Amino acid sequence: MKSKKISQTWVSPRGRDWMVHHPHGKRASGIFEDKADAVDFGRQVSRRLKTEFIVQKRNGEIQIKDSHGNDPPQTKG
Repeated sequence: MKSKKISQTWVSPRGRDWMVHHPHGKRASGIFEDKADAVDFGRQVSRRLKTEFIVQKRNGEIQIKDSHGNDPPQTKG
């Protein structure tokens, strides 16, 4: 079976904690008590894997969206 390319790294609430994970992943990359620690770790993972980085608020809304590595080249207008 072919593995899917990881395209996103998420930081999401998980109970009282924060979880760093990838969509369709079988387990979290990390669980943190402090959101700032989860964001720092998630950003490192996202940069290494060159994925889109998405951080949610406690209520599930998207707080941050950032892309690492797959941006189209800048064009002069």
